[in-house]
Amino acid sequence: MRYADAPGNPWFSWQYLRDNSDTVLSALVEHVTLTTQAVAFAAMVGLPLAVLAYWFRPLTGPILALSGVLYTIPSLALLAFVAPLVGTTRPASVLIALVLYALLLIVRNTLAGLNQLPAEVLDAARGMGYGRFARLFRVDLPLAIPAILTGLRLATVSTVALVTVGSLIGYGGLGDLILGGFRNNFYKAEILVGTVLCVALGLLLDLLLAGAGRLLTPWTRGARG
Repeated sequence: MRYADAPGNPWFSWQYLRDNSDTVLSALVEHVTLTTQAVAFAAMVGLPLAVLAYWFRPLTGPILALSGVLYTIPSLALLAFVAPLVGTTRPASVLIALVLYALLLIVRNTLAGLNQLPAEVLDAARGMGYGRFARLFRVDLPLAIPAILTGLRLATVSTVALVTVGSLIGYGGLGDLILGGFRNNFYKAEILVGTVLCVALGLLLDLLLAGAGRLLTPWTRGARG
């Protein structure tokens, strides 16, 4: 009888959770850490790039094209290219790949939000004497918050999923549990725990960002009402 078909290999096991709670918690913490770091770094790079494309229109095409090309590279191929450059035994290789994938979602949505600002609002800001930087921080970016948060939400959820690819070099967070379960004679409980926690983490982070968006944009609630 194959181990996968054995009665002692259920999809859910409290015994597995009790015996491996430290391992599961460590994988979850690593997954959250990689996700938050990747999205934060991608935002630090992507937001300025979107602003540059917004200010200097000729740069829009090259910026979107470059971030788009990076996004279309298969994850395994990108990881195989990055890992040897920074070291296959370091989480930095996974982090770099995750940042490159998140860039397009943040740049594209931020730029879309900035380009859709009402012309009358921009005219009023110019009439009040706002310079480029003053208008950016007091008018443009605050009004573009819904679009920016949409990009952050998409980047976060996709990053949660992509972190699992890092399990191929030992830095995949919950993906280590999923891959480990397949390698461990198809250990169903280990696979299910990693999968369920990965899905739950994506949903939780998305809900947190959605809640943050409602708090930061109270005027949108009034408009919907």
